[in-house]
Amino acid sequence: MGYIERVYDSVVQKNGEQKEFLQAVKEVLDSLRPVIEKNPVYEQHAILERLVEPDRQIIFRVPWTDDSGKVQVNRAMRVQFNNAVGPYKGGMRLHPSVNLGIIKFLGFEQIFKNSLTGLPIGGAKGGSDFDPHGKSDAEVMRFCQSLMNEMYKYVGPDVDVPAGDIGVGAREIGYFYGQYKKLTDNYHGVFTGKGLTYGGSLTRTEATGFGLIYFVREMIGEKGRNFDGATVVISGSGNVATFACQKAQELGAKVVAMSDSNGYVYDKEGIKLDVVKEIKIGRRGRIKEYVDQVPSAEYHEGCSGIWTIPCDIALPCATQNEIDEESAKILVKNGVFAVGEGANMPTTIEGTKVFQENGVLFAPGKASNAGGVSVSALEMSQNSLRLSWTFEEVDERLHNIMVNIYKNCRDAAEKYGYKDNFVVGANIAGFEKVATAMIAQGLY
Repeated sequence: MGYIERVYDSVVQKNGEQKEFLQAVKEVLDSLRPVIEKNPVYEQHAILERLVEPDRQIIFRVPWTDDSGKVQVNRAMRVQFNNAVGPYKGGMRLHPSVNLGIIKFLGFEQIFKNSLTGLPIGGAKGGSDFDPHGKSDAEVMRFCQSLMNEMYKYVGPDVDVPAGDIGVGAREIGYFYGQYKKLTDNYHGVFTGKGLTYGGSLTRTEATGFGLIYFVREMIGEKGRNFDGATVVISGSGNVATFACQKAQELGAKVVAMSDSNGYVYDKEGIKLDVVKEIKIGRRGRIKEYVDQVPSAEYHEGCSGIWTIPCDIALPCATQNEIDEESAKILVKNGVFAVGEGANMPTTIEGTKVFQENGVLFAPGKASNAGGVSVSALEMSQNSLRLSWTFEEVDERLHNIMVNIYKNCRDAAEKYGYKDNFVVGANIAGFEKVATAMIAQGLY
């Protein structure tokens, strides 16, 4: 049995019930095979064994009172995976689906994503099974304050810098940061995604969506294609999907569909982004309300049907494993030529294989959605310098980072004989930087 197989079998034995984590580990380890086989030094230093085991996993309860005065209890966690190249960095997710396996998969992916940015940040992730939807501002505040009463012990600007994720926007970050500040009496950038009046960065809201388009534009541009005149389908309608839609439209694309967790809208005339922003950002409504303001549009219950809409470019920006093998086959049949992941691991391993076998350009999330964490790291820099850069300055830095990520993925894939396989390229490029730092620092 080879080195990779031994490591993966060990991960399965220890984490057999954590399906998302196992999926992420298998995808990475399989793609690292060419670099592992050519460089026995990685096995000598047990790099893979150390990468798949988090530095620490912190799990704790969060008691809080609802508006009726009843005590509620949720579970929260922070998984600090690897800090070989910088302090831990990764979002906090608030959603009923959160469990240790999901947080570990996200934290593991974050190691490579953060490495790819070229910035000095390590990988971590956290969250809770608390659901902010339907809660009052006061209830969300009390929950966030209670969570921070425990988590503040484990974070800091040079230790672990959390950010937002699903269920954690500017409101939640504000409550987290306010309580952290109260407990520590320190005013420093330990959270990113902060409001612009207290240390936040311009372009942070747009960063992941813009970055996705910048990466995909480079990828398709080398094949003589572009967004101008392309038909695009985007899943999701949060920040990532919204600003991916905005940037794609600015480049001349026609975005015809968007979704939320209940269903999707199809607008053959092209999505009216101002309507989506008013519904989803302005008042946190549901995407089905779009058809009330745009009568020509169609609403369909359920999410998977969005991938039956013919398109040139598909941008999954909702959640993990939303494109399975069947959906991938339908997209291929309908003529898709590029897929860019805006969410974390939104395509199953089987779905990814379908795209690659049929010559579809495929941008993996750990590379193509790295724009958010890139601007988070730029926010950290601004906080350290006590400066605030303009929107244009941050956007230019973001664009340059995404172009470099693309080039590093492309070059790593070609170096090991996997031209145009950006999954292999992203994993190898991210891995080599982290592994080199781990070897240099010895056992710790």
